[in-house]
Amino acid sequence: MNIKEAKQEIINTVEACLARDETGAFEIPPEKQRPILLMGPPGIGKTAVMEQVAAECGINLVSYTITHHTRQSAIGLPFISKREFGGKEYSVTEYTMSEIIASVYEQIERSGVREGILFLDEINCVSETLAPTMLQFLQYKMFGTHRVPEGFLIVTAGNPPEYNKSVRELDIVTLDRVKRIDVEADFGAWKEYAYSVGIHGSILSYLEIRQEHFYHVESGLDGKSFVTARGWEDLSRMITVYEKLGREVTEKLVRQYLQSAEIAADYAAYYELYNRYYQQFRIEDILAGDTDAPDRDFRRAGFDEKLSLTGLLTDRLNRDFRAFGMDEDVQKKLFGELKQLLQTENADPAALRARLQRSYEEAGEARIAGAEEMKILRNALQAAKELERAASPVPAGAERKQFIREWFGSREAERKRKAEETGEKLTNAFAFLEKTFGEGQEIVIFLTELSAGRHSLRFITECGNEAYYRFNRLLLLKDRQEQLKAEVMELMGGTD
Repeated sequence: MNIKEAKQEIINTVEACLARDETGAFEIPPEKQRPILLMGPPGIGKTAVMEQVAAECGINLVSYTITHHTRQSAIGLPFISKREFGGKEYSVTEYTMSEIIASVYEQIERSGVREGILFLDEINCVSETLAPTMLQFLQYKMFGTHRVPEGFLIVTAGNPPEYNKSVRELDIVTLDRVKRIDVEADFGAWKEYAYSVGIHGSILSYLEIRQEHFYHVESGLDGKSFVTARGWEDLSRMITVYEKLGREVTEKLVRQYLQSAEIAADYAAYYELYNRYYQQFRIEDILAGDTDAPDRDFRRAGFDEKLSLTGLLTDRLNRDFRAFGMDEDVQKKLFGELKQLLQTENADPAALRARLQRSYEEAGEARIAGAEEMKILRNALQAAKELERAASPVPAGAERKQFIREWFGSREAERKRKAEETGEKLTNAFAFLEKTFGEGQEIVIFLTELSAGRHSLRFITECGNEAYYRFNRLLLLKDRQEQLKAEVMELMGGTD
């Protein structure tokens, strides 16, 4: 299955393992809850998926790469204690608590949440001395004499032997104690995630044209060359920061993330072309409503160039869609906080700032909030600081409360203005594509990309867009007409 399907399967397993009966006992007893084994090539997002699962389920995540551990750190250090048996005292060996188990208890204390996932990566690459300990762990959920707390599900991950020379083949005894999920690289599934986290548009556009370069492993005379989903995501982050700093993105930089000289060179050349296209195609002018902006006839352009055009439009719009979602979430957070503040006598913005500061620090310490939630808290805290500065000269009481209401109202008016502007850009993009290509495949591609993005769908669902609805209805009608035609042809025996 692909990584998206694997994520849903893990969520289903978490919900099933945490389900309780009417007496409060687990429906599946902890000793019968099989650990999950995610088996798949490196760099396809197994660790990232665990972070998403934990955030969406509202539970803890404690993550370790097990190959970084020795037998002693996994099961604890031995010490001598005294025990009495049959009236006689004996010296016996006991063990300190495992570092891994201790981390689970520490995370429970930090977050106040008793449920979670203990994720152990590279499970099939453990050393020979640690292998028996891992079998005990998978069978009994114990490291040494210490058990994983109830409410924590164990998820492990490993790579097939063709990707890692250190892999130890898991025997039937071990495999019969896990729930195995085999994961394969799949660009289509990864693309949805890529849209949600803001992967650089040039990467998405390039991979749409060169999907065979999404995940690549090849052995040659100089060793293995490879490109992974993790490499593309990390490269995207670096490119985004380089562009903000005004630094040049070179092939040398690309090769630091894409360990294939051929693919790195190909993408680096495309990145330059992508930036050139942005200016030549006059994307900003198109979105501003100038349907005659590009000084060329795209109807005669090659398919790669058309894909680049729709990719540039989608990427530019996605920036606004993500900003819309973030602005709305921050406003919702501020609305709840300001509602409480206005019920106090002084309505002191310093109290709001202090409360949000505390929430942000506690969320970071608990390590249970996702990256997006942390960003919402950061932005809300920044807004609270701005309010505190702006309201400092305003006297406490009714005057300050009115000032706060007007301050929030002006933010909300600006948010709605930007949302309307984004809606106009989307409508203008449809107008340009319709004038240039009619109702061809370019419109289909554009609609498909919009429908695949979480942020774009959220914007359209909440704000609406008549152009999107119109073309969507048109395509659905065409699909139905083709389906009916096929059914009629089948009834007629395939004659025309």
